Amino acid sequence: MAARGYPGTPERGGAIDLGSSEREGAKVFHAGTAVEDGQLVASGGRVLNVTAMGTNVTEAQAAAYRAVDAVQFESGFCRRDIGWREIEREAESG
Repeated sequence: MAARGYPGTPERGGAIDLGSSEREGAKVFHAGTAVEDGQLVASGGRVLNVTAMGTNVTEAQAAAYRAVDAVQFESGFCRRDIGWREIEREAESG
């Protein structure tokens, strides 16, 4: 997940609530985060890396995006195409 404005000048200070993002086995890695007044906030462009496992790439991607959707980060965004080539290969191979 990245802060609005990335890759240019990212917005800093946007509040982040990880919510239930790690409940289903996903893992959230912090990159550009800080704690200000007890609140997790964005402090850089690339803010969070959200990963998950699955029996194949398609399932892992779906689990990771479920975790992303559980993160409350109003001034953040993420790409929704990570892993598309491998998912396409899995679909073609049946």
